[in-house]
Amino acid sequence: MAEKDKKDKEEKKKAKPPEGGAPKGGGERKSKKPKAAAAEEVETDDGSPKQPAPPARLYERYRKELVPALQKTLGLDNVHAVPRLEKIVISMGLGRFATEGGEGKAKFNQAEKELQTIAGQKPVRCKANKSVANFKVREGMDTGVKVTLRGTRMYEFLDRMITLAFPRVKDFRGIDPSGFDKSGNYNFGFTEQTVFPEVEGAAVTFQQGMNITMVTKSVKPEHGRELLKQFGMPFREPGKQNQ
Repeated sequence: MAEKDKKDKEEKKKAKPPEGGAPKGGGERKSKKPKAAAAEEVETDDGSPKQPAPPARLYERYRKELVPALQKTLGLDNVHAVPRLEKIVISMGLGRFATEGGEGKAKFNQAEKELQTIAGQKPVRCKANKSVANFKVREGMDTGVKVTLRGTRMYEFLDRMITLAFPRVKDFRGIDPSGFDKSGNYNFGFTEQTVFPEVEGAAVTFQQGMNITMVTKSVKPEHGRELLKQFGMPFREPGKQNQ
């Protein structure tokens, strides 16, 4: 009996497949595909464009037309010395809503959503650095929102602002040409958010202005002014006021 049991154990060991071999089912082991390849197989053609999005219209115009024109106008030999637009910062001061309680919080959130709609990017909340008793502001309280645009979104926002927003301003006479600092950066603002067509006028319950800072890579203020002028910014003539 002992010899028979021993032979049965040896036969079972021979019948057992070696480690790393074929599975018990008799079929061959399937090689695992990378996750990226598996995701590509799952994706279906829903008609979306497979080509990358085209560059912004103003960026193409800057690269093909404005760079040679600025080189000639400013007398620059090196193409890397030509002024360029780095970023656009849009900010809203909402400190008055932070101290109004529940109703003020709702207005704060509404202004934040409107800025997100205008810029196409989620804003960042700005907090108070210190407490000010006279204004009922405490340290860490939300006092405003801002968004920084770069690249394609920056040029698209600039295009919409020049072609759509400025013509919708009431009694528009041009923007102040003296808003440049010594680095060529330009600051100006809008008194209401409804100048942008993305914001529905019927849904607006209060007017909220915004400040816009256009940061340029330029050596002199005159270079930054010439860059924005070439883009189509409607500066008013010196000596005339926007009444």
